[in-house]
Amino acid sequence: MDINQFIVLAIFAGTILALVFSHQRPSTVFSGAVLGLLLTQQLTLDDILLNLTNKGLITLVLLLLVSSAIDKTALIKRIGRKLVTPNFKQSYWRLFSLTFVSSALLNNTAIVASLIGPIKQNQYHAASRLLIPLSYAAILGGTVTLIGTSTNLIVDSFLQEHGHPGFNFFDFTLYGTIAGLSCGLLMFILTPLLPTISGKNNNYHEYMVEAEVEAGSELIGKTVEQNHLRNLPELFLVEVVRDGNLISPVSPDLIILEQDKLIFSGNVQKLENLSHIKGLSMFAETDGVLRESLTEVVIANRAQVIGQTIKNLGFRALFDAAVVAIRRDGEQLSGKLGEIKLKAGDYLLLAAGPDFATRQNLNKNFFILSEQRIARPLSNKQEWITLGGFITIVALAASNLVSLAMGLLVLAAVLIGARVTSNGEMKRNLPLNLIIVIVGALSLATALESSGVISNTTAHLMPFLADTNWFVALIVVYVTTLVLTEFVTNNAAAALMFPFAYGLVEIIGAPLMPFALAVAFAASASFISPFGYQTNLLVFNAANYQFKHFIKIGLPVSALYSSIVLILLNFTYLQ
Repeated sequence: MDINQFIVLAIFAGTILALVFSHQRPSTVFSGAVLGLLLTQQLTLDDILLNLTNKGLITLVLLLLVSSAIDKTALIKRIGRKLVTPNFKQSYWRLFSLTFVSSALLNNTAIVASLIGPIKQNQYHAASRLLIPLSYAAILGGTVTLIGTSTNLIVDSFLQEHGHPGFNFFDFTLYGTIAGLSCGLLMFILTPLLPTISGKNNNYHEYMVEAEVEAGSELIGKTVEQNHLRNLPELFLVEVVRDGNLISPVSPDLIILEQDKLIFSGNVQKLENLSHIKGLSMFAETDGVLRESLTEVVIANRAQVIGQTIKNLGFRALFDAAVVAIRRDGEQLSGKLGEIKLKAGDYLLLAAGPDFATRQNLNKNFFILSEQRIARPLSNKQEWITLGGFITIVALAASNLVSLAMGLLVLAAVLIGARVTSNGEMKRNLPLNLIIVIVGALSLATALESSGVISNTTAHLMPFLADTNWFVALIVVYVTTLVLTEFVTNNAAAALMFPFAYGLVEIIGAPLMPFALAVAFAASASFISPFGYQTNLLVFNAANYQFKHFIKIGLPVSALYSSIVLILLNFTYLQ
């Protein structure tokens, strides 16, 4: 082994150790690895730029950007409010089915993030009994198609890097569907092992928000419970104002009528969940100024607005801003938003107009604290363009009529043109950390190959592995990737293991496809640790789980999933 091979091996080993034992982000670790390879002249800048233009990487980035626009649609959020029922069995299978199917086509992390709120707010079952199944269903659904998870696209990018045409859209479907449905049944059997954990205290300040039921609203004539108004993420219906009369507390059997004023208390960053309810308009929307950016202010102690109501002040005309929500520390507010008398120290969330910042009376009345962002609901036309466009692109790509990358690029342009998203929003949603991880892993693989490390390793292992049974080699690759993914995240595990799986295939003369699929499936199989996969980490924090809760459910699920995938790969490719 020459000095160059030793340097590359040292950087590779250091990368794995840093991923396992340090608390640094994977992007930071891979950045350090690439810098080390450049400084030691194991790679050139041209090598890095070549990896940056990898077709699989570009496809993945485009998919994530389009997925962030799709996440704005009301479909998943509207279904999510109706998922949980008094019957646990029904709730479980509704949740599993929706998550499994949607994760096969959409970003599974976004699916889980959208459904955590409704599950935490449900009145029937402890969220801790549903959130681990939610995460596992998303992981399983992501393995059904090429675009279901970033892991599949990362392995696809490595295949293309090595001159292979890459995966077809449905190469994963047989294995992912059988393993996913089998694990879904096993999880249901194991649900008695899930803990019942009381909810965590909210780490946000509760604002009071008013919304009015308009004519033709989908809420009219149905009860609070039938409208699932108690399952809104981090928003709680505290009062109803009807014909000037206050109804509090709100009974689940209360029938909603036209022109009812619904008073919610909760996290203002979840206002989008009210926007998706047809025929329900928030206070500031009636003024026509509700915007994506909201300004938070506190009323000064000598403000002229003290003691007056928002309605009597003519707040909109006075400040070119509408009050979206109000908060008063140490006191529960009650009644219609426009009729509350303002006090010094009240916090207001304002939808500010273009002249807000120039008004001379601002400093006399408010201390401006910060700006918060809320998601604007899409129009029906925008929703049809977004969902219809995505389904069309997926169908064309699955039929091999249009490349996935080209289809996603065109769809991204259409979404910008239809104002579903914007250039600025695309820039903000650019997955820079993931790009760094993939480019770093591709560069590390390039260095391992160009320095001769893999060929040298192949030559030394040839006498021992030449007659190795292909299925045994497949199990070794799968298990190694599986163990690695529990420690270093799924994307890093796939990126690090593929070069060695490729080298092993060359030694034993086995077909490449089953080993590539094994790396992809194993890298996604993070069921035992809450830290190996993004969705696990989301629910881990949301329900206050402990590590042991994942082990109890994750070990048997991982064992069944792995057994099915390996047996099917052996049956379809290696026999």
